[in-house]
Amino acid sequence: MVIQDDGLITYSFERLEIGLRPMTDAELNRKFPQQSTQGPVSTNPYTFGNWKRMGEEWTPPKHSVWLLKVKNYAYPKVGVDPLKIALVSKDGYRKYAPLEPLQILEYYYSFIQGYAGNEYRRFNEREDMLKRTMFQEQIIFSGQESEGFVVFPSLAPDVTEFSIHVRGIALRYDYRNEPVETKDLTFHFQREVFKGFQPPPELVNRQ
Repeated sequence: MVIQDDGLITYSFERLEIGLRPMTDAELNRKFPQQSTQGPVSTNPYTFGNWKRMGEEWTPPKHSVWLLKVKNYAYPKVGVDPLKIALVSKDGYRKYAPLEPLQILEYYYSFIQGYAGNEYRRFNEREDMLKRTMFQEQIIFSGQESEGFVVFPSLAPDVTEFSIHVRGIALRYDYRNEPVETKDLTFHFQREVFKGFQPPPELVNRQ
């Protein structure tokens, strides 16, 4: 595994490259600027856009979003299913499964009143963006590259060390188009968690 200049961690195996990179909310907002600058009605499905809670300067993440890249220059075809990916804390206590587009959109269903109006238009915009940018289960043929987002629920504050397991990568198929050789990969990560307000020393001493 190698770390690229942009932070992508890439596993290389016989000219097959599979990489993961965490996406910050700031990066996602810059990538979709038109959908991230409308305050509470921003249509970026991955973040809260530029919305902030009243009186606060920091917005909590809506999801944990990862960029998955696959480059296949080694095999006739390679199969990758994002729903077989899992994020597991170091102690194994917390386990996260990737979200499907319908699970992400479920929150917005309650805002729709009929098949018209601004809320319906915003719902369709979010749905279209998810279809275009999320990594879908697919076959990557020789000489092809593919990338997209894998989305997990927002991680709990106590998850500071974790692994992402990419399971069941199909490398070879039989005559029935069933995989006969698969590979599992594990990527290890650490993160710093914002702890919020820290009282000054004099206040701590008085408690």
